[in-house]
Amino acid sequence: MKSTSRAIPIPPSLAEERRPLSGLSRLDWGLLAATLLLAAVGLATVHSASAELPVDYLPRQALWVAAGLVLMAILIAIDYHTLIETSLPIYLGALALLVLVLFIGVGPGGTRSWLGIGGFRLGQPAELAKLATALLLARYLATADRRHLRMREILVAAAVAALPIGLVVAQPDYGSAAMFVPLVASMLLIAGVRLRHLAIGVALCLALGALTWGFGMKNYQRQRVVTFLSPDSDPQGAGYQVRQSKIAVGSGELTGKGYRQGTQSQLRFLPARHTDFVFAVLAEEWGFVGAAAVLGLYAAWILSALKIAMRSRDREGILLVAGLVSIFSVHVAYNTAMVVGFVPITGIPLPFLSYGGSFTLMNFAAAGLILSVDLRRYVNR
Repeated sequence: MKSTSRAIPIPPSLAEERRPLSGLSRLDWGLLAATLLLAAVGLATVHSASAELPVDYLPRQALWVAAGLVLMAILIAIDYHTLIETSLPIYLGALALLVLVLFIGVGPGGTRSWLGIGGFRLGQPAELAKLATALLLARYLATADRRHLRMREILVAAAVAALPIGLVVAQPDYGSAAMFVPLVASMLLIAGVRLRHLAIGVALCLALGALTWGFGMKNYQRQRVVTFLSPDSDPQGAGYQVRQSKIAVGSGELTGKGYRQGTQSQLRFLPARHTDFVFAVLAEEWGFVGAAAVLGLYAAWILSALKIAMRSRDREGILLVAGLVSIFSVHVAYNTAMVVGFVPITGIPLPFLSYGGSFTLMNFAAAGLILSVDLRRYVNR
């Protein structure tokens, strides 16, 4: 007798869950394209900026970009829920590395920002701590079942961020520590914060800033702020760097001087030109047109990430993307403002353009996590 049974069709949502990579065609290719283009621009600019240095940093940065691409692909393939569920061990591991760096850390000017063994820098634990904090906060805040967070929930979230902030400040690395603030603030705002709680948080931040100025900052760090307020007070000392940076940006004019033709970078007038002030090199060589094009790529990256957050299928995805986008956006805004003298000089690099292994990996990891959220937006709808 011929069987009349029919195979039960697999719902699309379950099919996607079984084969998560089958949805690659539905990824936000705008964010992926912006990531790849920014990384390519970064490699070219780092090569130009380090052309007159004893070491050409292009091969090293190319290795970090290659490693970042592999890391991004791995994180896209992994369900972000898996990482969020294991966020506590990841967070505790990051804290352990931050404690370890205080003992065996290396860095310029007496700082201890990098793990170092035998003269080799193994990485900056602060970058891992940012990702770990974002994952743990996404897990914790997603459990809130009210429109507005309770004060206890806000305090717990603040404590989660306070631990790595305190350890990073102890290095001391105030620039990296400051990047935890937009991370926590954005995730709390998305989770729901009452206006009075927000006002209390702003007041506490202002009080903490005053205490840091009075007791936590070294003389050279205070001098950077003084120089920002009065740029001509020390043109050959603390004000030299931003003065040369503004000259480089202004001399690029509309279309720039051409690749590797910038006088400020090629004649070594501009310090830190392959790291924190790489945008000044770009502006001098490619002018307003080139700088605007790169800022447009950053805008495309941020807008694409925000669209992913808005169409995420759960609170965990929304919170995670919001936290990562906030770090990325503040890095871009502060660094570009710093090179033209709008804000005090702080060691805050430019995503995908500044030379640096740990920071480059963190940027690719953030892109991978955001795309992982996007890839799984159709699962279990």
